[in-house]
This record gives sequence, C-alpha cells and structure tokens, in this order.
Amino acid sequence: MGGHGYDVLIKDALVFLFAAGVVVPVFRYLRLPTVVGFMLAGVVLGPYALGSLAHVQPLLEYVSVSDPEAAAPFAELGIMFLLFLLGLEFSFGKLWSMKRAVFGAGGLQAALSAAVIAGAVYWAGLPAEAAIICGLALALSSTAIVMQMLVEQKRAARPVGRAALSVLLFQDILVAPILIFIGFLSMGEGANVSSVLVEAAVNGLIAIAFIMLIGRFALRPMFRLAAQVGGRDFLMALTLLTVVGAATITATAGLSLALGAFLAGLLLGETEFKHQTEVDLEPFKGVLLGVFFMTVGMALDLPSLVTQPGVIFGGLAALLAVKFLIAFVACRLFAGDRLVSIETASLLAPAGEFAFVVVAAAGTAGVLDAGTSGRIAAIAGLSMLLIPVLGRLGGWAASWLEGDEPEAHLDEDFSDMKGHVIIAGFGRVGETVARILTVEDTEIVALERSAVRLVQARKGGWQVFLGDAARPEILHSAGADGARLFVVTVDDVAAAEAMVTSFHRLHPDVPIVVRARDHEHAARLRLAGATHVIPDAIESGMQMAGRALTEFGYDSETVRSRLAAERGEEYQRS
Repeated sequence: MGGHGYDVLIKDALVFLFAAGVVVPVFRYLRLPTVVGFMLAGVVLGPYALGSLAHVQPLLEYVSVSDPEAAAPFAELGIMFLLFLLGLEFSFGKLWSMKRAVFGAGGLQAALSAAVIAGAVYWAGLPAEAAIICGLALALSSTAIVMQMLVEQKRAARPVGRAALSVLLFQDILVAPILIFIGFLSMGEGANVSSVLVEAAVNGLIAIAFIMLIGRFALRPMFRLAAQVGGRDFLMALTLLTVVGAATITATAGLSLALGAFLAGLLLGETEFKHQTEVDLEPFKGVLLGVFFMTVGMALDLPSLVTQPGVIFGGLAALLAVKFLIAFVACRLFAGDRLVSIETASLLAPAGEFAFVVVAAAGTAGVLDAGTSGRIAAIAGLSMLLIPVLGRLGGWAASWLEGDEPEAHLDEDFSDMKGHVIIAGFGRVGETVARILTVEDTEIVALERSAVRLVQARKGGWQVFLGDAARPEILHSAGADGARLFVVTVDDVAAAEAMVTSFHRLHPDVPIVVRARDHEHAARLRLAGATHVIPDAIESGMQMAGRALTEFGYDSETVRSRLAAERGEEYQRS
C-alpha cells in the first residue's frame, strides 16, 4: 500500500476518535441519546456536509471523513458484538419459548410491510423488480439501534425487549434470502433458480449445525483451558475468535454475520464464562457500534433532501405510519398486549441498517438506479435518526393508555385481610424479605409483574400473584386497606416510584419500605411517599467494608460498631 492510503486511514481514524471522545460527549451533555449523537456526528463530519466543502476550504479535509466505506468493516464488527452480547442474555430454552413471536409476529410484520411498501412504490411508477427490492429493504428494522437502546435501558429481557428481538431475529434471517433474490434478478434466463435455492438452504443448515457442534462439545473445554493457563488475556482472544469465527461460518454459507455472532453468544451463555465475557467486551462493543452509527449518518444523502424534500419527507411519513400499524397488529396477535405492542411498533417502524446493504446490492446488480438508491437511503437514514424519539413517544403513549386498561384482579381476593405485608417484586430481594418475615409468622401477599419470575417463585413453593402494584385495583385485591406494611423491591426506577405513589395515595398512614439505586433515586422515592428507603449502593458498600475489616483482623463487635456509625451517616446524607 502507498503512503497516501495510510495517511487517509490515519486521518479518518482520528476523525472517528475525535467524534467519539469530543463531539458525542457534547451531544450527551445536551441530553441527546448516544445513538443520536453518533449519527449526527456522522452527518456533520461525513461526505455530504463538511466533506463536500473540502475542495473549497482544504482545512476541512482534516476534520471530515475522506472514505466512509473504509469504516464499514468496523461498523459490521459493532453489530456482531451487539448480537453476541444479546445472545449471552438468552438461553436456548428462552429462544425456543419465543418461537411463536419470532415466526408469527416477525413473519407477519416482514411480509405485510414488504408487500404494502412494494405496492406503493410500484404505484408511484417504479418497475416491479425495483419496487419489490424497495419493499424488502424498507421492511427491515434496525437491530443495532433498537437493541442498543433497550440494553442501555435494561429492558432487553422484558416484554418489549423480547417482542422487538423476536421480530428483529426473523428479519436478520431474511437478509440472506433477500440477497439471494437480488442475485436471481441479475442472473440470465438460463440460470437454474431451484438448484441455487437448494444449495443456499443446505449450506445454511450445515453452517448452523457446525457452529452448534463446536459450541456443545469444544467451547467449554477451550475456555477452561484458556482460563487455567492464561487468565483474561487468553480468554479475550478466545472470545474474539468465537465471535468472528461463528460469524464467518454463517457469512460463508450466505447467511448474515449477525446471526453467527448471536448463535455464538447463545452457546457461550450456557457456560460459566458468561459474565466475565460481558464485562470484557462491553467497551469494545460501545466504540464499534459508535463507528456503525456514524457510518449511518454519513450515508444520509443530504443533496436529495434539498432537491426532493417532498418525495423524501412524504416517503418517510408514509413508511413510519405503515410499518407502525403493521408491527402493532403483528405484535398484538403474537407477541404481547396492546401496551407492549405500541412500544414495540414504535421502535420497529423506522428502517434499519440492512436497508443500505440491500440497496447497495441491488445497485450493483443493476436493479436500482442511482437516483432511487439515493432516495431510499435518505428515507432509511432519516427514519433511523428518529428511532430514539419514536421509542420515547411509544413509551409515553403506552403509559398514558395504561389507565384505560380494564380492571385487573388477583387470582385470589385478599381485600379483607388484616395485618399482612404486601411485597411488590419477587426477585432475589423480594424472596429474601419474604423468607425472613415468614419465619416470624408474618402473612405475605407477593405481587410480581414478570410471568417468568412468577412461575419460578411458585415452583419454589411461594404464593406469588401476577399483578402491577402501581395499579390501585391490584393493590385493593392484595388487601391494601388492611396491610401493615408495603415493601417495594423492584429495581426499575420508574416502576418503583409509580408503586410508591399509588400506594401512598390510597393509604398515606401505612409505612412504605422501598429499595433505591442511589441517593438521587432515594430522594425521589421519599417525595413519592416512601417512609424508609434502602439504597443498594450504601448496603453493598457496607457489606464489602465489613468483609474487608474482618479480613484485616477486626473482631465482629468492632466491625458492627463501625458499620452502624457509617450507615447512620450515609442514611442521613441520603
């Protein structure tokens, strides 16, 4: 390679790092989501903004990206690591339990969206083949942005996260058939389509089976060996090999890189190295995804927005409306209630990163002309910029409509019970509280919003009931009128506040004990009506300090005295 190529590479790398280390933090200071910050940085520093002015002012060349395509491999790595980390969170059992949502909601959403969009584009005057490609490209949603947002909000494993992931997984599976279909359109008349289809299906199944075999029989021994002889350095190298290797296998078979990475995460998630891997890869995933989001911003065709604003913005509005309605219906039928469906549809309505892949492949095959490709890319890019905003609007709409839900009651009626304790949230903390109170012969009514945790708790012999403790009718059924104490153990900040507020309005004289994340959360809970707030950060610090003092040789009485004094000061400050 020549020196000029290295110069461009180094300069573009500096621009990316400048955006990640300076520009995006400025956007975050202005309270913009990280995803939006990276995408806006890509727009500003890309070839259609500052980059287009470099010939007028040469200095701008040093603060803009000369070759956006050079960042594409790094962006692909970011998507791979995101899907890998998502795979770590899901077991094969959980994935199998989602099959109805994956193939039901995902299949219906993809089929209807592609058909409606293709029909509209064909009616607008495009040839049938080009219209079909446009429909398939815009029917897909953004796995990278949607799941990144849900992971940051700690909602990936909740109903909205599961519903969104179900549809997105089906869409990822569709990428390979779509690309194969584009290849058919560029084939000659004498090509044997059936043989190509059979070959692609066989190759895909062989690749997936090969990954599964390696994961089942070789992955755990290899990681144990690396941990024994090398520690974290070798584990990191082996993790990278696992992710990139599995992605390469699926890509070689004609499937997406992301699917292979997801399968690798599922397999590694079954081992004892799951949590260490999550910690080691988290920083790399964030930086690489940032590169991806910047490349999306750079691909936004600003000249098209200026020359054809009616077409671009009209198409954008139509796309969001159509995909929202279809995704809502699909999720409502197969993946959740209307509130979950509203939130999920809001996240899935925009287009996704694979739209750029499909459009590029269609352009290379001669199916889409440059003008159409530019317009589709502009609509897709703008819609992706709106995902964080639409996600918030969907959450707001679901919260607003929640009061319109029909009244709910528990499986049993405890409205006449007296002197009992209501526990909202039955995870580890809730179960611990219940176990200690039960020893003291205290009657418990436990409420849990998660059906999964409900089943687990009942298998353990606990009488736990499905219900949201923020709803007055649920609290009434749980016996709030005669309760002696209300305990909130959920770790969701907004949900805990809603539960405290709801109970305090009903019975302001009944003590409320609630778990908080930190000092700020504790202050908000007190304003909501909590009587006693237990910040997790304080108690974790107390336990760790006590263990440290014990290791230093202090006797148990001294340790208790020191911790009691410190605890009192901390709770006064909070």
